[in-house]
Amino acid sequence: MTVIRNDGDIAVGLAALLAIDPRLVEIAAVAGPLPLRLAEPGYAGLAHIIVSQMVSRASADAIWRRVVAAAGIPSASSYLALDDVAVAGLGLSRAKAETLRLLARTVEEDRLDLDGLARMEANEALTRLTAMRGIGTWTAEVYLMFCGGHPDVFPAGDVALRAAVGRGLGLEARPDIAAVQQIAAAWKPYRSVAARLFWAYYAVTSGREAAPATK
Repeated sequence: MTVIRNDGDIAVGLAALLAIDPRLVEIAAVAGPLPLRLAEPGYAGLAHIIVSQMVSRASADAIWRRVVAAAGIPSASSYLALDDVAVAGLGLSRAKAETLRLLARTVEEDRLDLDGLARMEANEALTRLTAMRGIGTWTAEVYLMFCGGHPDVFPAGDVALRAAVGRGLGLEARPDIAAVQQIAAAWKPYRSVAARLFWAYYAVTSGREAAPATK
């Protein structure tokens, strides 16, 4: 399993996908170049995804700027160094603030290797991440893809991604999560490249960017 680190890795994965599933050739022609959009693995990358989840991009960006102002580009240790008053001033919900502190403590105590997750099989990596309170499947999948560079993750719970799959493959309706998981199984071990392909296709065909925000 090759961890995605550059545009060349994306190109190799896309070529393999087009050979595996010729239906993707036309979709790739419409989508155009696939962006790498890769951030560094580690606490800051996962914290940013947690902050960005379920709020508007503008609100998430404002909160993240406050986090950086308070803790620098946050590490587990720098976030733990913030007192309760500082954390309260960041604008985080109570649940997200607790998740970030629990994650920081777990990383600081060497109970979670955020850098090493991309080298694990997808199911094992997802199991380890989602075992953390406050980290759901979508958050874990996005971290593995866009920070870890994991090559074989497909966030089937993402609504825009499911819409793009339905539109691109000519389905009558947007497929549900189980249906997309079954479809995406054919794209192993390059499902992360397939997800980038369908997000790019969605952006072109809908005129709206829907790929998750990354730093």
